[in-house]
Amino acid sequence: MKNEHIHPAINELKDDLAKGKITRREFLRTTTLLGLSATAAYGLASKILGKDVLPDFVSSAMAAGQKKGGVLKFGMVVQEMADPATYSWTQKSVVARHIIEYLVETGPDNITRPNLATSWEASDDLKTWTFHLRKGVKWSNGDDFNADDVVFNVTRWLDPKTGSSNLGLFDAMLKETGEKDKKGNPIKRMIKGAVEKVDAHTVRLNLKSPVLSIPENLYNYPTAIVHRNFEKEGGDFSKNPVGTGPYTLAQFRVGELAVLKKRKEPYWGGEVFLDEIRFVDLGKDAGAYLAAIASAQVDGIYELDLTTLEAAKNIPGINVISIPSTQTGVIRMKVNKKPFDDIRVRKAVQKCCDAKRMLDIAHRGLGIVAEHHHVATIHPEYFALPPFKQDIKGAKKLLAEAGYPNGIELTCNVGNTDGTWEQDCVALLKEDAAKAGINIKMNVMPSAQYWDVWTKAPLSLTSWTHRPLAVMVLGLAYRTGVPWNESSYANPEFDAALNEAESTLDVEKRRAKMEKVEKILQDDAILVQPFFRAVFSATRDNVVGFEMHPTRYYRFHKVSLA
Repeated sequence: MKNEHIHPAINELKDDLAKGKITRREFLRTTTLLGLSATAAYGLASKILGKDVLPDFVSSAMAAGQKKGGVLKFGMVVQEMADPATYSWTQKSVVARHIIEYLVETGPDNITRPNLATSWEASDDLKTWTFHLRKGVKWSNGDDFNADDVVFNVTRWLDPKTGSSNLGLFDAMLKETGEKDKKGNPIKRMIKGAVEKVDAHTVRLNLKSPVLSIPENLYNYPTAIVHRNFEKEGGDFSKNPVGTGPYTLAQFRVGELAVLKKRKEPYWGGEVFLDEIRFVDLGKDAGAYLAAIASAQVDGIYELDLTTLEAAKNIPGINVISIPSTQTGVIRMKVNKKPFDDIRVRKAVQKCCDAKRMLDIAHRGLGIVAEHHHVATIHPEYFALPPFKQDIKGAKKLLAEAGYPNGIELTCNVGNTDGTWEQDCVALLKEDAAKAGINIKMNVMPSAQYWDVWTKAPLSLTSWTHRPLAVMVLGLAYRTGVPWNESSYANPEFDAALNEAESTLDVEKRRAKMEKVEKILQDDAILVQPFFRAVFSATRDNVVGFEMHPTRYYRFHKVSLA
């Protein structure tokens, strides 16, 4: 710890942990975000609590006797992956993250650790973040990795022409221009000096307002660092896969196969065991993936869905793995399209939801009841609002007030992009909504077709992946004008409240500020959100060192075959 910059707030966090005002997890997460190494944070927690505090997961890098060599076959859809800054599916990043890398890594325990950045420091007011970059890292084309690469990437993410969802995470580096895009959303651009090259291996981010989650934001899957000449060399990663990671792209066919081969040059991150990783696309049928792993055609699969979960548990040689998650489905309403431009209609639809019933039936009770504000009880900043209860009588009254005394006809798009639980959710809402005179017609679409229109339809169910902090997903999904704001929600009061929560360091105070954030979103009735769901995956017994991640950010760097 002698060589680490200690943020002054860490002393307060130590006192809070000693007094029981924050949990061990909250202490570890916050101190590491402030730049304390994970090793030092765990050591401090152990000293304060008077007992050994061990990591929630032990990296497979610590595993002894792992064999070198072999080919891992992994069942997963293989999608186009041209521009990492605009990735909208986690699966794209699972392939790419073995070739290109991130400044940080947030592990399965939600603790953020160094990666291409060796360390970072935050100013006392959380407006200035300085990242020290790893020296001696080579791109696969022979170039040195340096600050120019990072400056290029950050600048590109924050250029509205790129269309990156990262705009929603780094709002404190943006300013209003007074212009609007074709959809009428305000255009924001990077503030002057927002990203600064200090020297060849140091980069500074300068914010207009405080943000605690900057390091964690840098592990969002579209924040992988591409080479500084990415655009000059065609702007298609799948055709020119220059990276700092241990693997290179040997074969790539969308909808079929992605083959990664270990680079001959030594990897800066140490030994990787597998010679080759083959991602095999078996289509959208969950049964095909189960059959493939059962017959040893693949060694692991990206996910198990509810239709194959129980069967997988009964197959010898297969390990079923689960992890708590904030993955979810939101039945969102587009607030600038009729009839959802009337808040009374939105509230009427929301009041029809019986969240516990939907969780129990649509997802077999495997998850956590949600409250229509996209913040989960397992998010560290969650604030407990009064329980939200189904109110059919109230829904009828609101509908009549909105001018629909005889009911209303609605159509809800469903793509089943993460399983048929999506369709089941809407079917259950349809049953209950009918009692209030709301007739919901389900438009079940192929998943690829769904993603073509997901930001356009008046009413849709969209699956959102896990984010370790609620402020991350709220910034991506509900901030005014951001690319993934599918509901076209624009509320300056919400934006300001979210900014306040993001900027608050004290855990208890941040949680208190989240009360307003959650309440505004719930009261504005943007979404019907019944639950956050548990997620499952599977590997065969021959796979050693596989660690499941709540966002499915799988890395096979330390995986081997027995």
